Amino acid sequence: MTLFASFDLMFRGAAIALFILWTWLLVRDQRKVLAARIAVVMNVTIVAHILATVPMAVVPQPLRMMLDIASVTATGWFWLFTRAWFDDEKRIGPTSWAALAIPVVCVSILYAAGFDWTPPVMAAAIVLRLSMIGFGLAGLWVAWKGRSDDLVEARRRIRWRLVATVGAFMLVVNVIEVLVQQEVLVQSARSVIEMLIALITLLFCAAMFGFDRDDLFGPPARTAPHAAELDPAERDLVAKLREHMEREKAHRLDGLTIASLAAQLGEPEYRLRRAINGTLGHRNFAQFLNGYRLAEVREALADPAQREVPIITIALDAGFGSLGPFNRAFREAEGVTPSEWRKTALADSGIG
Repeated sequence: MTLFASFDLMFRGAAIALFILWTWLLVRDQRKVLAARIAVVMNVTIVAHILATVPMAVVPQPLRMMLDIASVTATGWFWLFTRAWFDDEKRIGPTSWAALAIPVVCVSILYAAGFDWTPPVMAAAIVLRLSMIGFGLAGLWVAWKGRSDDLVEARRRIRWRLVATVGAFMLVVNVIEVLVQQEVLVQSARSVIEMLIALITLLFCAAMFGFDRDDLFGPPARTAPHAAELDPAERDLVAKLREHMEREKAHRLDGLTIASLAAQLGEPEYRLRRAINGTLGHRNFAQFLNGYRLAEVREALADPAQREVPIITIALDAGFGSLGPFNRAFREAEGVTPSEWRKTALADSGIG
C-alpha cells in the first residue's frame, strides 16, 4: 500500500468516526427533533459515499449498488436538514420526500443498463448530477435567505460558515468528478474529496459541540418567562414592542425586517433580537410576526360581518405575502384549514 493510499484510508476512517460520534449524540440527545432525525439520515448517506468510493475496494455488486443509492441522496437530505433546522419546519411535505427519488431512479437506471453509455443512460447521468447539485444549492439558499430573521444567535453565526464551506466543497467535488470522468485526472484524485469531507466534518463538529445544542436544536418556541423574572430594562422593551405592534400594526408592513422594526422602536437591533428570542421565545422573526398576523386573521374569520370577505384578502391584509405560506402557518397553528376554522367559528356564534 502506498503512502497516499494510507493517508486516504486514514482520512476516510477519521470522517466516519466523526459522523458516528455526531450521529450518536443526535440520537441520544435530540432524537425527537425533526432536524436531528434528518441529520442522522444525512450522516448515514455521507458515510455510504465514503465507503462506496474506497479505491480498489472489493465490494459485492449488490452492496455497492446500495451504497451508491444511499450516497446520491446525501445532498437531498442536506436540503431537508437545512429546512428543518434553519426554517424550523415541523414537517416535510410529501412532494419534498418524493423529490429524493430523482437521484435514486437515475442511479438505478445506470446500474440496470450496466453503465452502457447509450443516450438514455447518459441523460440519466446528467439528471443525476444536476439533481445532486440542485439539492445542494437549494440547501445553501435556505441557509442564506433566512440569516437576517434568525433569532437564535449561535445558529445565525453558523449560517454563513455553512454556506461558504459547503458551497466551496460542492464546487471542488464537481470539478474533480468531471475531470476524473474526462480522464484529465486519475481516479485517486477522488481521495481529495474524502480528505475535504473529514476536514469539514471536523470543523463542523467543533463548532456544533461548542454551542448549546438545546439552543440549536430546541423546540421552535418555548414558554416566555414570567414578567416578574425579567430584567426591568428587558421588561420595558418587551412592553414597548408589544404596544408598538398592537398600535401600529407593524406586522402588516410589506418587507418588514428586524432591523427596520428596531429602527421604528429606536432600539439597537441586538437588544430586539434578544427580547424576541430570549424573552418571548421565538426562534425566528417570521414566527414572531406570524403570531400577530394569525391573531388578526382569526379575529376576521370569526367576525360574522366579514363572512363574505375572501380568506386570501384577509390573509393579505394581515401581512401575509401569499396564500401558500399563510395556509401552512395557519394549519400548523390551528391544526385545520382556514376555511374549516371559519366554518366552525361562525357556527359557534350561531351564524354559520
